[in-house]
Order: sequence, then C-alpha cells, then structure tokens
Amino acid sequence: MRRRTTGMTRKVDDLGRIVLPAEIRRAFGIGEGDLLEIAVEEDRIILCKLQQRCTFCGSDADLVSHHDRLVCMVCIKDLESFLG
Repeated sequence: MRRRTTGMTRKVDDLGRIVLPAEIRRAFGIGEGDLLEIAVEEDRIILCKLQQRCTFCGSDADLVSHHDRLVCMVCIKDLESFLG
C-alpha cells in the first residue's frame, strides 16, 4: 500500500494519547470501544483495527462474547458435543 499524507497533525498529551481525527475514524470504520493493534515497522508506528473473530476458528459470523473472548456459534456447538 502506498503511503498517503493527510496533512493532519495532532499533539500527544501528557499521558501519551493522541486523538484520531473523525474523518480517519469514519474512513476505517473505527468506533468507540474498537481495539487497535499497535505495530512498529522500522521507524513507523502502525495502527490496525482488529477485526472481531472467533478465538478458535477465526470466523466473523454469529459471535458470542465469553470471558472477554469471542466464540462463534459453530465452535460453541462443537464444544457442546465434545463436552457431551
């Protein structure tokens, strides 16, 4: 992916936080409570929105939260049959 500049700048506050501009949040579908992965590549900081997926199979369909983990209904049924 080619790097694009937006011309936007933000100051880092005393706790190390920055605010992502609303235009960028909208463009990437980032909402309150979404998780962002923070990666470092050479001299760059990269933020990636984490997609909600099943802990076991990686599916993004029919997800249920259990102890702060997401599990899809297919895996829940598999676990139920395994546990008998």
